Amino acid sequence: MGGPGDPPEGTPEGGPGGAEDEYRSVVFDESFVRAARLQEFSAEERMADHAPAVRRRPPLHRGLTRQVLILAVLIAIAFGTAIYMGVRHPYSSPQARRPVEPLRMTVIPLAPQGKVPGAADAERLYAHSPAAPFPVGAKGIPLPVSRSTAHFSESQVVAALTIVKNYIVRSSLHPEVITGHEARAARAMVDPEQLAQFDQSFDHPAADGRHAPTGWVVRIDPARARLADEEIRVSGSLRAVEADSATLEVTADHTFVYALLPTGAASDAPASLFTVRRELTFRFDRDDLRTNQLQLVTSYVQAGPLACAEDASSYLRPLLAGQRAGSGGPAGTNPYDSDGATPLCGTLSTQAQPRA
Repeated sequence: MGGPGDPPEGTPEGGPGGAEDEYRSVVFDESFVRAARLQEFSAEERMADHAPAVRRRPPLHRGLTRQVLILAVLIAIAFGTAIYMGVRHPYSSPQARRPVEPLRMTVIPLAPQGKVPGAADAERLYAHSPAAPFPVGAKGIPLPVSRSTAHFSESQVVAALTIVKNYIVRSSLHPEVITGHEARAARAMVDPEQLAQFDQSFDHPAADGRHAPTGWVVRIDPARARLADEEIRVSGSLRAVEADSATLEVTADHTFVYALLPTGAASDAPASLFTVRRELTFRFDRDDLRTNQLQLVTSYVQAGPLACAEDASSYLRPLLAGQRAGSGGPAGTNPYDSDGATPLCGTLSTQAQPRA
């Protein structure tokens, strides 16, 4: 008996048997048909005068063409990205690092014209002084609105300003630094190539315009005065510009006002105000931005009330409530000393003092 696909009479003699039909299981799906190189003419086409019964179809390259197109698009995107990064990326053109300059500093004492005003209440002193509207602490050191420069991104400019703010806070507002007990908090932020100068300034202070601790930090002589109020008043500004393609420069100009008491005095003793203005210039290369360090290149400090005759390079030695500057002038200048700096002294305006 034949299989279900065999003729009723069985398989003709000499014909292939069901088991021998090797093509019985082959399925000619649509993709197979479309891929055929030969195509039979339709009945209508065969009615025309066609000698051959089939025609040759052109090969299909649709899949290959699509792959080539996708590959070309990807190559174009990669090439365009490489060009963009080469033009805009801040690290695309490495520059030789500018040599780190030593800090140049000027510290100018400001002598009062009469007795230093004082009051038992530090808040009253602040309220009757030009510092009355000043914010307290780090709030007086706001970051300005920042924009990218030709070779530094906006985030790098913000980073430089933030590092400067942190240094100013550490070197001008930390009580342990102000009172002369230690300067490690500020030192940790200094570029390694300036550390030798920093250390020499504190180990061997000199009024030579290079090695005065008071050029690096606000440092009040602990044998002379202490803080009466740790809420230091601050006001000033920060500004960032591009010095060259490898260097950002930040300038800081801030005025700090401290309420002081004589060392060892009772807490209800008359306090006085001590004002320090710091104009600082900082530089950053990309290594500094990466390590959160800075180069302090110029420091211009005015502080008072101070006596002109006293050395202000190692410590600031304020005149306190009820004291006068005396008649002494600044230390003498030796024009033959090429390494020395000319001592300077100014007069503290009465308008800078608290009103009675």
